[in-house]
Amino acid sequence: MKTLFARFVKDQSGATAIEYGLIAALISVVCITIMTTVGTNLKAKFTSVSNALQ
Repeated sequence: MKTLFARFVKDQSGATAIEYGLIAALISVVCITIMTTVGTNLKAKFTSVSNALQ
């Protein structure tokens, strides 16, 4: 039982998977933020062009 617990404590594979998951989540949040900002700016630009053409 002692060796099983010691092996469990030394196992790093779960920590690595969690780190990769956190990195993927952070990248996703950054991408969504950038795309939302760019989309808002493009909408404003196209509205400006549309108003100028009328």
